[in-house]
Amino acid sequence: MIGLSHYLVVSALLFSIGLMGVLRRRNLLMLFFATEVMLNAVNIAFAAISHFYNDLTGQMFAFFIIAIAASEVAVGLGILIVLYKKQGSLDLDELTTMKG
Repeated sequence: MIGLSHYLVVSALLFSIGLMGVLRRRNLLMLFFATEVMLNAVNIAFAAISHFYNDLTGQMFAFFIIAIAASEVAVGLGILIVLYKKQGSLDLDELTTMKG
């Protein structure tokens, strides 16, 4: 039988994988992917806890997080396209240097 603790362990593992991706942050696109993994880990936790307590509040929070993540992807990809056209690279170390 799969219980709440199993879902929370999977959520914690996914969140730690996303956190490692954010901390490594070599590429801007990978940084966006890592934040998406972290947001999905929180969604799993919210949905599992909501189901465990027979309350829809956690599922509603998960729905709003999905909507926010979709808007973040739309804005982030637009910024990525502009930066790639201007710089020719998505390397974060290269983007942090100021050029006059």
